[in-house]
Amino acid sequence: MRDPIATAARASAPAAEDRGDADDLARLGYRQELRRDLGSLSAFAAGFSYVSILTTVFQLFAIGYAFGGTRFFWTWPVVFLGQLAVALNLAEMGSRYPVAGSVYPWGRRVWGGAPGWLAGWLKLVGDVVSVAAAAIALQAILPNVWSGFQFLGGDPSLTSRDGAANAVLLGAGLIALTTAINMAGVKAMSWVNDVGVMAELGGVALLLVALFLSAVRGPAVVLAPIYGPPSSLGTGAAGLLAAALMPAYVLYGFDSAGSLAEETQNPRRIVPRAILKAVVASGVGGALLLLAALMAAPSLTDGRLATEGLAYVVVSALGPTLGKVFLIDVALAVCVCTLAIQTGASRLAFSMARDGALPCAPALSRVSPRTKTPVAPAIVVGALACGALVVNYGEAQLFVLITKTAVLLVNLSYLVVTAGMLLRRLRGWPDRSGAAAGVFSLGRAGLALNAAAVAWGVALIANIAWPRPDGAEATWMEYFPVLGVAATVVVGLGVFVATQRPGGERVAIAQRRGSSASISAT
Repeated sequence: MRDPIATAARASAPAAEDRGDADDLARLGYRQELRRDLGSLSAFAAGFSYVSILTTVFQLFAIGYAFGGTRFFWTWPVVFLGQLAVALNLAEMGSRYPVAGSVYPWGRRVWGGAPGWLAGWLKLVGDVVSVAAAAIALQAILPNVWSGFQFLGGDPSLTSRDGAANAVLLGAGLIALTTAINMAGVKAMSWVNDVGVMAELGGVALLLVALFLSAVRGPAVVLAPIYGPPSSLGTGAAGLLAAALMPAYVLYGFDSAGSLAEETQNPRRIVPRAILKAVVASGVGGALLLLAALMAAPSLTDGRLATEGLAYVVVSALGPTLGKVFLIDVALAVCVCTLAIQTGASRLAFSMARDGALPCAPALSRVSPRTKTPVAPAIVVGALACGALVVNYGEAQLFVLITKTAVLLVNLSYLVVTAGMLLRRLRGWPDRSGAAAGVFSLGRAGLALNAAAVAWGVALIANIAWPRPDGAEATWMEYFPVLGVAATVVVGLGVFVATQRPGGERVAIAQRRGSSASISAT
């Protein structure tokens, strides 16, 4: 017979924890409106599925190999260590300020004013672009599973005009699906995300075993400078620096757990752990996947690795049947990755709108009374991501350009936050005020790790932004990512001026919510 007292005690524990989290959020200036349904697994899944090594490694393996040959493997540990320094700093911010939107509330607390707001704006636009970039990854997978998925033209390569056009079609369909899931509420989203991440982790483990067992050469392959057809940048340092785009695109977005902080139980403890687990699991798993692929590839010099990428290795090494089973798992990872990015972007938009920091703030900050989810931001993010695809319909350079722009925008937002943190550390931050027991802290290593994160961010952004011709002749298209970032900043400053004026939307939203919407830099 059940003990009614014990049963009641167990039932009241989560409720008490939720009340404590709500009180904690109130001390940061906000009222609890979103539903706290997420535990440690779902928080980890949010960060891991945004990074999604199956999605992104399959997506960009060909580009990394085309520029760097077998040596492009070494760009992975370099980028991983740099991004780990960034993640450590963001984990500290996530623990001190467990507020929806990640880099937006963090930036406002270390900077205030336009620089802090700009961190959120850059990340929001970068997330929208990333939704589009992730969704078109289906093109690297589905036509290899079944040729019928190539609806437009006959060449499935993402660098071809037919492949780019078909990628837009597949990507738009996926974004429509993830938008519908987001509208259904956080519970539906987290269930799909959790199942997808478990499938991805299992798929990575099985794929690694299968590729290592199918290896035709030893791990020393990463020490030999072997190439397919030489790229326009040659086989020297210039090509290797360009190849770093591949790991740079994979290893970002780990802050997504912070975007869901107001829907996570005990976020001061869970959010920093989720951020760090996501980047470490992705870093280790991705390195092993690259090594296994290079060891199992049928040929390193016939040019197929630089055009067909990892899908070619999987199908060739494991056979068409087993290879396609793994590709289906990768396609599922692409879907979950797109869902996670869109979810994080919608919470970021909600967080900014709640402060009146975006146009149409009243609509974007409204929470569905039924699902306790901000529905309008999910719809807007989905529509804008589809727009990013449609505008470039049929463009052969679509894939690389969208990827570079996304990498630049998101890493710029990280740099704004880490630079603000560094300036404040030099003035004695963080102090003990406002810190809760068990808050994640970098302690005495904070200043050194913060300086390393800033230096790394500057170097990474400079390398990705550096114009490189895609072919024998330079064109204006090589400047597209830089122009895109510049346009984002200019438009963003206009939005900031329009929304932050006295008596503007920010004040109206704060009054409507009955909250101070505090952004104090404690």
